[in-house]
Amino acid sequence: MVLSGLALFVPVTLCVQGSYAWGNLGHQTIGFIAQEFLAPNALSFVQTTLGSMYNFSLGPAATWADMVKSESEFTWSKNLHFVDAEDDPPTSCSVEEIRDCASQICVLAAIANYTTRVVDPTLDAEQIQEALKFIDHFIGDIGQPLHVEAVAAGGNDIDALCDGSKTNLHAAWDTGMLTKNVDAVHGGTSEQYAADLVVQIKNGSFSSLTSNWLSCTSITEPVDNRRAFSSGPSIETDIRSLFAARDAETITPLECPLIWARESNAFDCSTVFNFEPEVDPELCTGSYFTNAIPVVDLQIAKQGFRLAAWLNVLFDGSPMLP
Repeated sequence: MVLSGLALFVPVTLCVQGSYAWGNLGHQTIGFIAQEFLAPNALSFVQTTLGSMYNFSLGPAATWADMVKSESEFTWSKNLHFVDAEDDPPTSCSVEEIRDCASQICVLAAIANYTTRVVDPTLDAEQIQEALKFIDHFIGDIGQPLHVEAVAAGGNDIDALCDGSKTNLHAAWDTGMLTKNVDAVHGGTSEQYAADLVVQIKNGSFSSLTSNWLSCTSITEPVDNRRAFSSGPSIETDIRSLFAARDAETITPLECPLIWARESNAFDCSTVFNFEPEVDPELCTGSYFTNAIPVVDLQIAKQGFRLAAWLNVLFDGSPMLP
């Protein structure tokens, strides 16, 4: 079953965060993970829509949205890569839709917008492909904790070091720590990193967690209440609600991406801002690095799995995941 709908498309130009969530390496990994879990109709749609230019895969296509946002044709998209959570890490972390995305110009509303556009029969092939590439990228973006944070421009204004080289907190989370870990442990490629995380999802340390990854209820609830197919919100009900309201004049951010953004934002309090740059600005060694890498692995694995589920619901009618 394929869902259909209309969409709101609003070009904007505002001040933006400057870095790329997860960098090319992380976004490609998320795309490759999702590709592994696509159901038949979703896989066929992805391969046909992306074509040989992207090797028929969400992996290579995942970086497109970052590549074009500095081009004049796409400068309006810069503010769609994040949501500025107006909280106070590490003391207090929260994401509130009305407070943080009141204008509907943020990654939460963008996911809703392009979810409707990717199945809109009135759009041409190029527009459909762009919608798919934005979904591919934005579901990855909300997994990066600093793309769900307003403080210090999402960490861009906090100076830091990565193996002695000058950087900032945001860039260290986007690329610095990730690249170091992938080079050391995963063969230095997004393909191998994705393959290693897929093993953990199917049979390893993540296998017992995946049902909760598809849950769209509060992360503060007991685990037993956060099942993907409970009576509460799920990817299926979220997307169906979006299309049920497709004639509305505005696109309301969906419940699942909001919950996932809150999960990411919680790490801003527990891990990301848990350092003193004036005392020890080094992020890519020692206890900070040791504590951060499991979060990076978890978030990238989650978002790849969730991206597949999102597309499977759109094109096959259910998540169809292990």
